[in-house]
Amino acid sequence: MPILKLYKLYLSPEKEFVKKLKNILGFVPGNVTLYKMAFRHRSAAKILKNGSRSSNERLEFLGDAVLGSVIAELLFKHYPYKEEGFLTEMRSKIVNRANLNQLAKKIGFDKLIQFDQRSVSIQTKHNSMLGDAFEAIIGAIYMDKGYNFTKEFLLRRIVKPHIDIHTLELTETNFKSKLIEWCQRHGKDVLFELAENGEGESAKLFTISAVVEGEKVGTGRDYNKKNAEKLAAEKACETLSI
Repeated sequence: MPILKLYKLYLSPEKEFVKKLKNILGFVPGNVTLYKMAFRHRSAAKILKNGSRSSNERLEFLGDAVLGSVIAELLFKHYPYKEEGFLTEMRSKIVNRANLNQLAKKIGFDKLIQFDQRSVSIQTKHNSMLGDAFEAIIGAIYMDKGYNFTKEFLLRRIVKPHIDIHTLELTETNFKSKLIEWCQRHGKDVLFELAENGEGESAKLFTISAVVEGEKVGTGRDYNKKNAEKLAAEKACETLSI
């Protein structure tokens, strides 16, 4: 077989990946390696020479921060007279794992994720893997294109066509009930602990932790005790991939 033909054959999988990525994201990626890593679940991680594992977890960490920043600014401008507790709850409704899972599937990320089917349960796949990949892709775009490009991508390609802020505002997600029901199904004890405020903190600020089997799995802080519990329960649901 001619060398040129072999060369094209060798490149074809990467070209196919870039083509699919362009169709989904709406732009041509620069550093393709970043995007490949963003879709690589830890179950399919490659072991590098230094012994570390090459998966999407670091990009997920970065993407989570970038996504949270963009959504926080959007809500801050959209609701100029709402208090911090309301803004925090609205941001949580948008970036919680269940919502990100749905967004990732709707956009088509599920067709590109690499994972080991032997070691990933169906529950893990549905509860966290898609949302993790979503955040990792945001991290990859940020590293490849910068913050302003990533912000524009999120607002134009994700928020505008896929997120109805008004509907979310009217939607009540009861994370506390979800957490309690999950613990009951799995025979685990759950309680909400009120912590003492630190030195210099307002006596009106409530800090509440959700504790499952003696382990703190989520903490919420708010000037309203009920809201602090809701935030703690939501964080716990995210930690436990409920």
